[in-house]
Amino acid sequence: MQNNAPLSHEIAIVTGGSRGIGLAIARSLGRLGARLALCATTAESATRAASALEAEGISALGLPADVSDPNAVRRFVSAVQAKLGDISILVNNAGVGIFHPAHQIEEAEWDRVLGTNLKGAWLMSREVAPQMIRQKRGHIIHIASLAGKNTFAGGGVYCASKWGLRGLAGCMAEDFRGYGIRVSVVCPGTVHTEFTPHAGKDPSRMLQPSDVAHVVVMLVLQAPQSFISEVDLRPTQKP
Repeated sequence: MQNNAPLSHEIAIVTGGSRGIGLAIARSLGRLGARLALCATTAESATRAASALEAEGISALGLPADVSDPNAVRRFVSAVQAKLGDISILVNNAGVGIFHPAHQIEEAEWDRVLGTNLKGAWLMSREVAPQMIRQKRGHIIHIASLAGKNTFAGGGVYCASKWGLRGLAGCMAEDFRGYGIRVSVVCPGTVHTEFTPHAGKDPSRMLQPSDVAHVVVMLVLQAPQSFISEVDLRPTQKP
C-alpha cells in the first residue's frame, strides 16, 4: 500500500469484521491505506477474512474476541497495539439480532444482544480511548440502525440495544471532542447480506454493505475542524 494513501498512517479496528458490513468497511479502509485489525467470534473466521484482504494487498490482522467479555477485549486490543501500534480508528460493528415479542424474550437472549450490540461497543471504546487521548486524535464509529429510532413488533431487545448505542455515541462525542477524538453513529436501514436474509424484500433495492462502508470512509476523511455526529442511511427505493 502506498505511503501517500489517505489513511496510510492509520491503524483501524473493525469488530464483526469477518463478513457482511464489517468486512466491507475493513476493505474500504484498507484500500485507502489503513492497517487493519479484524475482530470476529472465532479465530478461523477472523483469519480467513484477514487472508482474503491480504490477497488484495491490504494489511490485515485477524484475531478472535468476544466483544461482550472485558478480558477478551483487553487481550485483543493489547495484541493489536503490540503488533501494529496505537489504534486511531475504531468501528464498532459487531452485532446480533434476536426478534421476539418483549414478553417472550429469554434473559439469556436479552443479555446476548445487549452484551454484543451495546456493552461490546462500550468495552472496545473504553479500551482504545487512552491510546487516542494520548495521540490527541482518533475516530470512533458505531454502526447502529434505524431500529435505534423506529419501533416494531418483535424488536424489543434489538431496538433497545440500538437506541442505547445512539445514546452512548452522543455522550461519548461530548466526552472526547476536547481530545480531538470524533465519535459518530451510522444508522442504516435494511442491508442485504448473505447472513441476514429478509423474506419478501427485493435485494436489488436494499442497501448493500458497500453503502455503509462508503459512509464510514466519508466520516474518517472529514476535515479535522468538524465531525458528523450521526448519519441515517436509507435505500433510494423501498425494498
